[in-house]
Amino acid sequence: MIDTGNLFNINTEKEFEALAFKTFKFQFDHNAVYRSFCDLLYKNPSDIKSLKEIPFLPIQFFKTHDILSSKQPVQKTFSSSGTTGSITSKHLVTDLNIYENSFNEGFKQFYGPIEDYTILALLPSYLERDGSSLIYMVDSLIKQSLKPKSGFYLDNLSELKDTLIELEAQGENVLLIGVSFALLDLVESHQFQLKNTIVMETGGMKGRRKELVRNELHSILKEGFGVDNIHSEYGMTELLSQGYSKGNGVFECSKTMKIFARDPEDALTILENNKTGGINIIDLANINSCSFIATQDLGRVYNNGAFEIIGRFDNSDIRGCNLMAL
Repeated sequence: MIDTGNLFNINTEKEFEALAFKTFKFQFDHNAVYRSFCDLLYKNPSDIKSLKEIPFLPIQFFKTHDILSSKQPVQKTFSSSGTTGSITSKHLVTDLNIYENSFNEGFKQFYGPIEDYTILALLPSYLERDGSSLIYMVDSLIKQSLKPKSGFYLDNLSELKDTLIELEAQGENVLLIGVSFALLDLVESHQFQLKNTIVMETGGMKGRRKELVRNELHSILKEGFGVDNIHSEYGMTELLSQGYSKGNGVFECSKTMKIFARDPEDALTILENNKTGGINIIDLANINSCSFIATQDLGRVYNNGAFEIIGRFDNSDIRGCNLMAL
């Protein structure tokens, strides 16, 4: 078994690598779907000498199989959004404490103590369905903030406007986290000059509006909210770790996460930094499912480990990832 107590004490590249190799061996031995995938590629833990050589399971498997490395009971099933009739991904979580520790530690890594913020969540499309891992995370952050004004907003944009203006006048630190189309709705009806508020988009129009490129979206939101930067959160149903961007769409990983770019023409080849390719993710918080995932996102990884998402593979269906089309 992997000692999950070490998951959130990773401080060096060497510590991450050591835990990743242990996790690969554990999941090779205990995850039947992942083991079959590795066997098809003739990949065995004894053959693996670097993280780049570890097989990355195509994310589509979360739509068609139960991806589990644990025999413990499933505590929660997170599911992706999808168009009517489409097959959605499902992430079977056997230990919610790991997810909670992951998003708490990730948030603290980039933004400090949760208690320092009033958290206002404008996530209507997520609230309107069951099984959203984002709603689970934000609901927990709201409760931990202990601020009387923290909470979710659906269509009550006028109330949200009044709350933002009131908290701004009081000098309160605010995190406004919202899906892109709802943030656009807000700034189209109200203009702000916010000095104490972080505006964080989770991406996607969810079929409510025409998709915008990131630069155009952020430009509209910066002007509408009167802020210098728009922050972003990178996460998905199949992950228990998050990445955060404090501006310009460049994300940094939480301590349990590492990104590689793979060759679009050869999925087993990892590209050098600064080249565009398919995004592969190591998520060590996924200890009880699969920590090595080949996503349908296109992006590039920089020398410092930061990464940028620039689109999706054309043949991938639109679903509940916080990504925007180019």
